[in-house]
Amino acid sequence: MTTPDRILRCKDVMALTGLSRSTLYAMMSEGTFPASVKLSKRAVGWRAAVVQAWLDAR
Repeated sequence: MTTPDRILRCKDVMALTGLSRSTLYAMMSEGTFPASVKLSKRAVGWRAAVVQAWLDAR
């Protein structure tokens, strides 16, 4: 059985990557950072495994 992927909120991603919110969104629009996952009308998050893979690739 696989464990579900954890969802990281923006503050967690900023702390993990060292990037600011505006840089995260700019990199997402350029396609150089993984896209967020819509959680509700006003909430987004990022899959922890995808963010970690992005960090490992850097």
